[in-house]
Amino acid sequence: MTFPLWALVIGALLVTMSLAGSLLKRLPVSASMLYLAVGFGLGTAGWGLMTPDPRQVPDILERVAEVALLISLFSVGLKLGLPLSSRQWRLPVRLAFASMALTVGLIAAVAFFLMGLPLGAAVLIGGILAPTDPVLASDVQVDEPGDRDLLRFSLTGEGGLNDGAAFPFVFLGLGLLGLHDLGVAGWRWFAIDVLWGLAGGLGIGALLGTMIGKLVLYLRTHHQEAVGLDEFLALGLVALAYGVAQLAHTLGFLAVFAAGLALQRVREDSGSPGAAKEGPAGLQGKTAHLAVATDPGLAGAYMRQAVRGFNEQLERIAELVIVLVVGAMLPYARPDWTTLGFLLLLFGVLRPLSVWFGLLGASVSRDQRFLISWFGIRGIGSIYYLMFALNHGLSGPVVEQAITLTLTAVAASIVIHGISVTPLMDLYTRRRAHRSHRSSTGKRRDETR
Repeated sequence: MTFPLWALVIGALLVTMSLAGSLLKRLPVSASMLYLAVGFGLGTAGWGLMTPDPRQVPDILERVAEVALLISLFSVGLKLGLPLSSRQWRLPVRLAFASMALTVGLIAAVAFFLMGLPLGAAVLIGGILAPTDPVLASDVQVDEPGDRDLLRFSLTGEGGLNDGAAFPFVFLGLGLLGLHDLGVAGWRWFAIDVLWGLAGGLGIGALLGTMIGKLVLYLRTHHQEAVGLDEFLALGLVALAYGVAQLAHTLGFLAVFAAGLALQRVREDSGSPGAAKEGPAGLQGKTAHLAVATDPGLAGAYMRQAVRGFNEQLERIAELVIVLVVGAMLPYARPDWTTLGFLLLLFGVLRPLSVWFGLLGASVSRDQRFLISWFGIRGIGSIYYLMFALNHGLSGPVVEQAITLTLTAVAASIVIHGISVTPLMDLYTRRRAHRSHRSSTGKRRDETR
């Protein structure tokens, strides 16, 4: 595909989304569905302008998915502004670790016992398909850092955590296939890939996010330096956290997510009431922005808003590119009735079961439990792990099955979740508002007695 054609396609899509973006939000159609359809048309099933064969160019596809995932994970971290001491963090942590581990086990059991895959391949498929997606789940994510809605917060936190937490299961599957060193009796896998990978990744990201955030605020508020170029700050922190974590043999995805979380929590030392504000509303001009960016009471909010805004725009562009590629890759999948049965089990049985067991005893409403179970959106993380496995020596008949299951699962998720997200979330919002109204009315009645 030539550069002018790329420019034509990308330009047309960007202009279309800028004009029709608000309309799509009111319809049972998502932007990802549009990108997927265009990508399919550009692939070998249509005009043949894009031919991203996952067997031929897995290294390029891995890097594209990796960059998109890093941008999204950092953005998710910036959105989650509730204190880490909040009880609401318990749900995303349970979903990202307990429910995801159950999902891996259930997928592996289906792949091993019902589909006849080797144990290592079955575990690998579980690791590829278990994590939910932070890129394609924007319609069910929190809208702002202070959003306390339990459903949105849980799904957002889960998507940010489990894309990194799935890596040990991918390593385990590759190890059982002889493609990764697990150590004697799995000691290396447990000590390095699991314990050190999880703890080290979170620690490195949190440390770098906090240090760099505090350094920037200190230079701005005390010396009026390091002002502007917040885009460089966002990209630099993502690259730095990921690079350090990878070189330290920890989980880089978790490090980037933790860096976003940490940067969101950096506050001014002055304790000024103005620090709670989220930006320079009503101010205009370069001088006014400079004054706000260096103000001891507003510098932190200004920095967070600027970084978050830039990162969200990058995230949308990354979504466009990667979903176009997924659509163009669909002709390389070979789905059959077994694939259809697997998808029905994945979305209708395995995800709900894992959520139900993972949230046993949790204080969630019936509506919230149902929607958390349903919106287990598969996406860019699964594409990345598939390409990672191909680049690390996955071969034989299992390659065909892995490609087919992954691509069809992601495409099906984009379509069925894209169609259902608007009506289901609108219904949830109305029911929640109705319950809140009834509760407030009941309290007023009690007070008048």
